[in-house]
Amino acid sequence: MSERDSGSSGRAKAASRAKASGQVSFGTFVRKPVERTDGKAREAQANVANAGSEAAEMRIETAASWPADAVEVGAIVDAYGLKGWVKVAAHADAGRGGEALLSAKRWWLMKGQERRSAPALQAKTHSDSVVARLGGVADRDVALALRGSRVYVSRSEFPALEADEFYWVDLIGLDVVNLTGLNLGKVASMIDNGAQSVLRIAYPATDKNGKPVVGERLIPFVGVFVKTVDQAARQIVVDWEADY
Repeated sequence: MSERDSGSSGRAKAASRAKASGQVSFGTFVRKPVERTDGKAREAQANVANAGSEAAEMRIETAASWPADAVEVGAIVDAYGLKGWVKVAAHADAGRGGEALLSAKRWWLMKGQERRSAPALQAKTHSDSVVARLGGVADRDVALALRGSRVYVSRSEFPALEADEFYWVDLIGLDVVNLTGLNLGKVASMIDNGAQSVLRIAYPATDKNGKPVVGERLIPFVGVFVKTVDQAARQIVVDWEADY
């Protein structure tokens, strides 16, 4: 059993196919069989070009337009090069989750109270970070102005995982029960201790004076202790006792 806290590799490739009309599909583009030169054709071409330009630009967003499933995956820490690329410190490295940054088609950026989004035109790993070219960011000065922006990706754009893999964001909030059915609390966060991931479980408790406090249990996320993860039932079953 394994988990991932932000992503895993997996990109869909567009397949070319012949159409009944004789046109050949190149992903989302179709080669025109003839070149039209009349005014309407030129106007249509201009409209398509404008639409493509707008789609590649950065947009101002609001709380209402922000995706409900947005997950914070990193932060822009610097410009990269002279052509508008940005450098991102990912919350997970590329081998253990940073691929969410590499595969998402749109990044959602928040800096203070300002919200924006931009298409991710190119993204790749560079040393221990991710570098990317975003739509609407044409030079280094614009890229530098984005420093400090937190980067979000829609959960629906996360790459698919294997059956026994889980994103950390999907484990947080799940109830944890042991083999006898005793509720041990809820997953409050995940910890990476270098060797393995650990469930940090919070549960209601009392201190020595009888005052309510929040207790904490740490359970390694390994098969010897974690028996089942049922995301539909929002429950994790563990081989663990309350007094461990």
